[in-house]
Amino acid sequence: MPVLTEKPSMGDVLKYEVNPNYIREVITLLQGLPYPVGSVLGKITASGKYTLSPATGADGSQVASAVLLYAVDATLADAVGIVVARGPSIVSRAGLAYGATVDDGAKITTKIGQLATVGIIARDGV
Repeated sequence: MPVLTEKPSMGDVLKYEVNPNYIREVITLLQGLPYPVGSVLGKITASGKYTLSPATGADGSQVASAVLLYAVDATLADAVGIVVARGPSIVSRAGLAYGATVDDGAKITTKIGQLATVGIIARDGV
């Protein structure tokens, strides 16, 4: 019997939300890459578009402020996505996806702290 592998879904990331109409937002993702479910995003101040939140930077996106709920392919053009933009909400720490520059425990802890400031709490084992 073949083994079936299911891609990650919103349920693997979002574990609790007080009200979907309050915590979710429709946003524009910057073109250039496919964004997986659970992407930790930052908002570029000048354009208002979101991208993977890097460890450092100066355009605003270095501050994690949202988590992507559905995979979006923005390889060729800007694309629309749905995010958890505020809390109270709980996401699975294991379900989060980071940019390439967020590559160690200290940087991940920083991103999780930034999400907590907008009410998005990352928990282990949920």
